[in-house]
Amino acid sequence: MEQQLQLLQISAKLFEKLIANPEEAKRDEFIEEIEILLDLRGKIMEELVRSGFSYNVEDKTHQMLFELDKGIRSRLERVMSAIKSDMKELQTSKKSEQQYLNPYSHIQMMDGMYYDKKK
Repeated sequence: MEQQLQLLQISAKLFEKLIANPEEAKRDEFIEEIEILLDLRGKIMEELVRSGFSYNVEDKTHQMLFELDKGIRSRLERVMSAIKSDMKELQTSKKSEQQYLNPYSHIQMMDGMYYDKKK
């Protein structure tokens, strides 16, 4: 029962942490904190499964854990999509910067070769 309460506390803390979108400067810290909480949560879940935990629909703690899990998954997906869009934006900005610095990089040229057809 104590492990279930620990799981509930960590899940609630993770759920609260995932509410806010961090600034780009603090994103690394945010991701590290999320990883730590997810690791703790995973360890407790493994211990519960080893001890023979089974989901009971009538237990309020289990219902709360289920609802928190759904919320955590949806918020993690939202955070992941934000990170993916930022990474895609970064890649396009790098590509446009490279194209600006060397606009003819995509053109293949045979530099220095000249064929004279006349004899």
